[in-house]
Amino acid sequence: MTTARRTQRERRDQAESALLTAAAELVVEQGVRALTLANVGERAGYSRGIVTHHFGAKQALVERLARATQAGFVPGLENLPPSLDRLLRLIDGYLAELGRIGVFNQAFLLLWAESATQPELASIFRERDAAFRADLAEDVEAGIADGTVDPGVSPADTAVAIVGQLRGIALQRLLDPGSVDTGRLRRGVTAHWERALRR
Repeated sequence: MTTARRTQRERRDQAESALLTAAAELVVEQGVRALTLANVGERAGYSRGIVTHHFGAKQALVERLARATQAGFVPGLENLPPSLDRLLRLIDGYLAELGRIGVFNQAFLLLWAESATQPELASIFRERDAAFRADLAEDVEAGIADGTVDPGVSPADTAVAIVGQLRGIALQRLLDPGSVDTGRLRRGVTAHWERALRR
C-alpha cells in the first residue's frame, strides 16, 4: 500500500496549525508572557527556526493567533445576509459556543483581556473589536432598512453594548465556569436583544 506524499502546501498548513494550537495552549496554561517563538516550537515539536519561518516574529504569531481564534467563532453565519435574524443568531451562537469553550476561544479571551495592558496586543484587538462591532452595526442597519428594527436605535451604540455583554459573559465563564449557565443565558440574552431591537 502506497501512501501519497503530502504537498508542500499541506505540510505548511499542518505545521501552522500545530504551531497555532501550541501557542493557544501556552497562552491558556501559562499566560501571554510564555508565548515565545522557542516555547511554541518546542510545544509543537518543531524547531524555533520553523516558527520563525512561518511567523517571523512574536507579533506576527500573536496577530495570526488572534485571527485564528476569532475566525468562525459562531459557525453557520458566513452566508447569511446582514439582518436582525443574523444578529440574533450570532448572539445565540456566541453563547452556545461559550458552553463548550475550547482552547482557541480561551486563548482569544485571555489575549483580549491582556490587550488592555500590553501595547503589542492592543492594536490587534482594537482592530478585531472594530470589525466585530462593524458587523453587528451592519445587522442593525439592515434591520432598520427592512423595517424589522426600530429606527430610533443607534447601530453603533447597540454594537458596543452587545460586544461588551458577550465578552463580559465570556470572561466570567472563563474565570468561573460553574457560575455561568450558558444554556439559560442563551435564551434570556437573545430574547432581551430581540425585544430591545424589534420594531
